[in-house]
Amino acid sequence: MKTSGNTILMTGGGSGIGEALAHRFHDRGDTVIIVGRRLEALQRAAKGRDRMYPMILDVEDAAAVDQFAKQVVVDFPALNVLFNNAGIMTFEDLTRRRDLADAEATIAINILGPIRLTNALVGHLAGQPDAAIVTVTSGLAYVPLVAAPTYSATKAAIHSYTVSLRTQFAGKVEVIEVAPPGVQTDLTPGQANRPGYMPLDAFADAVAAQFAQQPTPHEILVDEVNFLRLAEREGRFDETLKTLTDRAAKQRADGERHE
Repeated sequence: MKTSGNTILMTGGGSGIGEALAHRFHDRGDTVIIVGRRLEALQRAAKGRDRMYPMILDVEDAAAVDQFAKQVVVDFPALNVLFNNAGIMTFEDLTRRRDLADAEATIAINILGPIRLTNALVGHLAGQPDAAIVTVTSGLAYVPLVAAPTYSATKAAIHSYTVSLRTQFAGKVEVIEVAPPGVQTDLTPGQANRPGYMPLDAFADAVAAQFAQQPTPHEILVDEVNFLRLAEREGRFDETLKTLTDRAAKQRADGERHE
């Protein structure tokens, strides 16, 4: 991926990791289209940045994705990087019958969203010089957070999908995966201040540094995620799963006590 001069479409660009990375890319000289469902958040993220453009899109809506893709290549014909970042996460109790609306929304946004938007823009990107597709997965793609089973499964699915995408596009479009650890964002209640999670600015700075490398790594992995990413390879999957599960339960209990 070029180290500046890209035109990047960043989904989920109005907050959290998407906003922080959009600012890093903009600061280095890229044009960034930030996309999300809340115009106010997007406008706040773009304020004072003359090459950052907010656009509304709900990636859960298949028809809206197609219409958006047609319009964005008209408005931004130089678009050469798709950054699939939008995602949601909810906690679930699988041991009792429940309303599956949250699980279905998680699948629609976290899996179908990137698949649909990539599909809608693939023809355009394939014809662009220095084109790249970036997916944001998670360390939980490799060791699940059992309290968030659908979220973890969606990230595992997108990791697998990214491997296939990279292989099919070899030599044509660069495909990059960003796998964050737990980062201090508003993804879940209380997470923005949760001890043990990586500060957002530190994460964004570390990711930006790896995107500045040439060639760009196929996997963007900060040191903090290797506890999860390498667990199975290093023969400690079961131990890591237990540690992650116990730690998450304690963090949630501590959070509830302070509410």
